[in-house]
Amino acid sequence: MKIEHNHSLQTYNSFGIDVSSRYFSSFNSLQEVEEIIHHQKVLAAPLLVLGGGSNLLFTKDYNGWVIKNGLKGIEVINSDDSFIYVKAMAGENWHSLVMYCVKNGYAGLENLSLIPGNVGASPMQNIGAYGVEIKDVFYELEAYHITDKKLIRFNNQDCAFGYRDSIFKRALKNQYIIISVTFQLRKEPIYNTSYGAIEKELKAMKISTLSIKSISDAVINIRSSKLPDPKKIGNAGSFFKNPVIPTDQFELLKKSFLELPGFKNEEAMKVPAGWLIEQCGWKGFRKGDAGCYDKQALVLVNYGKATGAAIFELSATIIQSVQEKFGITLEREVNII
Repeated sequence: MKIEHNHSLQTYNSFGIDVSSRYFSSFNSLQEVEEIIHHQKVLAAPLLVLGGGSNLLFTKDYNGWVIKNGLKGIEVINSDDSFIYVKAMAGENWHSLVMYCVKNGYAGLENLSLIPGNVGASPMQNIGAYGVEIKDVFYELEAYHITDKKLIRFNNQDCAFGYRDSIFKRALKNQYIIISVTFQLRKEPIYNTSYGAIEKELKAMKISTLSIKSISDAVINIRSSKLPDPKKIGNAGSFFKNPVIPTDQFELLKKSFLELPGFKNEEAMKVPAGWLIEQCGWKGFRKGDAGCYDKQALVLVNYGKATGAAIFELSATIIQSVQEKFGITLEREVNII
């Protein structure tokens, strides 16, 4: 295991923010994880586990030890009459896993195509898109307890999934390193095309017979048309969560904003954050190299040399303006470091 000092993180975060970490290492095995935990006590440095770097914003240099999860491997570990159980190591690219499953006819992940990041972050964030969340296809994960130095299994209930949330972002934050995730995928697909954008794209593609590949292709087309490629324009995808508000608050707002969209969410209503932001005039806004993407207001971008602090400041101003106009407080989906 190699420990590097004052290591640039610019290529390790999808915003392309030019910051550095005091220490930097990567691990490719459980043995190397154990070595890192041992050395951590010697260095007395806080740990930051880095996956694809697609859901965080660095606002300053990290005065600690960044460890890059390099665990690789995808395998089918079990099957029954209805399901295939696919285990993926945490360092695998998320979209590569989805493509593996689509190619092999394992159904359940197709709506989550082209989401940036690595497998290890998927249960932590309970990532979701177009009517599907990780909790819908999750079976179990293995995670290494940093203090107790042992591998623990978590099932669906253990993870306490919420909207873009899990126990690893709350009660167990910074206590575990996720090693692998196992998904329970269907042999016979149950298609989820409830989102109008998917139906519209399938129609444009002239798809007459549904398949998990056609849904995956539709999602890829939609995301490619709306979201910037991080390799070309720095971003972390959706910067804000879609707020969930009480139904009575939604109905009251609807009287003043007739075109306010909303989707039933149990006993409440989910409102598209992108719509709220756009109504406040932020879509396409740019100050220096920090901006709000011109095709999707939910995405904040780095056009080149923006600092994390500048992007954070822009997000704070957007939150304030939405609060003032609609009385709704947006919450950042991206982790701020």
